[in-house]
Amino acid sequence: MSGGPVICIVDDDPSVRRALARLVRSCGLPVETHASAEEYLDAQHADGVACVVLDVHLGHVSGLDLRERIVAQPVHPPVILMTAHDDAVTRERIAKCGAPGYLRKPFEATALLTAISTALGRDLEPPPI
Repeated sequence: MSGGPVICIVDDDPSVRRALARLVRSCGLPVETHASAEEYLDAQHADGVACVVLDVHLGHVSGLDLRERIVAQPVHPPVILMTAHDDAVTRERIAKCGAPGYLRKPFEATALLTAISTALGRDLEPPPI
């Protein structure tokens, strides 16, 4: 696994965090997982954040609110949004924010890897079959 900036996965479902982290690590990328927006904000990202994969529906602070806080910074990582609760209001908010990726759960592993590749501006080595 390479060092450097990490892919951060923020989702309140532990099984989703574990599965997505395994997938991203299988491509040789460093990963951090967080169960909430607050946990992400409190984390010390010593090597920086390359990309955030963010669930829209979290606890107290929503994923969309966290995304707004992330992109308000002068230099910020791309944020890929995902949700299991796809509705017209959510789609409209996501369309307005211009996220580089929007995934509706459940999604294929290749969809996430493609979104991360696009966000990072480089191809990922897919895991061996």
